[in-house]
Amino acid sequence: MSKTKFDFDLIVIGAGYGGFDAAKHAAENGLKVGIVESRELGGTCVNRGCVPSKALLAASGKVRELANADHLALFGIHAAPVRFERQKIADHANNLVANVRNNLTKTLERAGVIILRGQGRLEGPQRVGVRESSGVDKVLTAKDVILATGSDPFVPPGIETDGRTVFTSDEAISLEWLPRWIAIIGSGYIGLEFADVYTALGCEVTMIEALERVMPTFDPDITKIASRNLIAGRDIDAKSGVLASKVKPGCPVKIELADVNTRVVVEELEVDAVLVATGRVPSSKDLNLESMSVETHKGFIPIDESMRVLVDGKPLPHLWAVGDVTGKLMLAHTAAAQGTVAVDNILGNKRKIDYRSIPAATFTHPEISSVGLSEEQAKEISAKENFSLGIIRSYFKANSKALAELESDGLMKLLFRKDNGQILGAHIYGLHAADLIQEVANALARKQSVVDLALEVHTHPTLSEVVEVAYKQAVQQMKKL
Repeated sequence: MSKTKFDFDLIVIGAGYGGFDAAKHAAENGLKVGIVESRELGGTCVNRGCVPSKALLAASGKVRELANADHLALFGIHAAPVRFERQKIADHANNLVANVRNNLTKTLERAGVIILRGQGRLEGPQRVGVRESSGVDKVLTAKDVILATGSDPFVPPGIETDGRTVFTSDEAISLEWLPRWIAIIGSGYIGLEFADVYTALGCEVTMIEALERVMPTFDPDITKIASRNLIAGRDIDAKSGVLASKVKPGCPVKIELADVNTRVVVEELEVDAVLVATGRVPSSKDLNLESMSVETHKGFIPIDESMRVLVDGKPLPHLWAVGDVTGKLMLAHTAAAQGTVAVDNILGNKRKIDYRSIPAATFTHPEISSVGLSEEQAKEISAKENFSLGIIRSYFKANSKALAELESDGLMKLLFRKDNGQILGAHIYGLHAADLIQEVANALARKQSVVDLALEVHTHPTLSEVVEVAYKQAVQQMKKL
């Protein structure tokens, strides 16, 4: 253990994935580490996000598969009517959360990290205040401090929540009840995943999107095929270009829908419940950032490439921030990567992150994934840097494994430079898209060319051949340049 005039070499405020990885990595490298958390260890991902939602998606996905009599009949399978127990599905998610949280806690304790229970805040340079649940305040010193307080669901003005009939993803993961008719406000990855769960379990869904098309953050080609299956092909009534200007909890829940441009109310709905899935906002307001003259941008803490907190564009000594609170890429694995990068820089090993090579996934059935640039971004860069942009579409309907699974409705879109074959981005919709994207993400991170990637041998028959076909088609397109 290092010798220091401080109480700790490092204090991390927030024990989500970003804080967890930072604390663990620092302790394993000999630093005396304290981690402050006012709620459960594991943060949003473990307790209210990735982990429980994937448990619900896994269970509801089984229900959907077994209930799809037409699909099973194509295999020659005739299943009995499907029965499920809502509480046991909820228990599966809760048990998984408890196990993962328990493992995280034990991992930190084994590494020698001191867990400090309470609300953390800055008290000036290299000083951290901790308010325990009892109300007792204490101030600790640390050579370095990492802010990793994550984010919370965003609830737009005009929407009242009661946690029961109008709620966010924080409450939805407990699956306390199944509304006969639920409105989901927002068609991003959170809204899509919960629409997947609710429709599989027999709920009618109305999806409300303020922008002009549903799934506005996804690639247009992916949206076209995915929305046909995930929205139009299910018991979902999708409305776009309208704003949920007023939502009042109750039985029923009353919703006023307004034209997004004129703000004139165009429709009123009465539903059993509303899930507000309109994105997330950083949890930075209680950090006492003013004590360090840190100014946020819409609540996000500004950082440089090494994760140092910035004031007037200049890095502050010994203060770092990672995860959702920085707004760089609000994903659990991004937070974890930032945490280790921050610690490596604290240890004197200069590191930074290539955010463009970090993949993202939506765990619907089938899945959606992406990495790198969108087609629009790629076109802008190709025009600016004067190179020809290559665009390849590889279809699952030509893949033997997808055909064997009777799940051949899928698409991979690959973006690359025609001059040197370097990959710029990829977007996938289809069976196991979340796994397939990693191969492309690794190639993008290594700045590899499709010329070399097309020579790699893929296992047959596997879904990975969808990627192989895309690489080979890209090479053929380069030859025509």
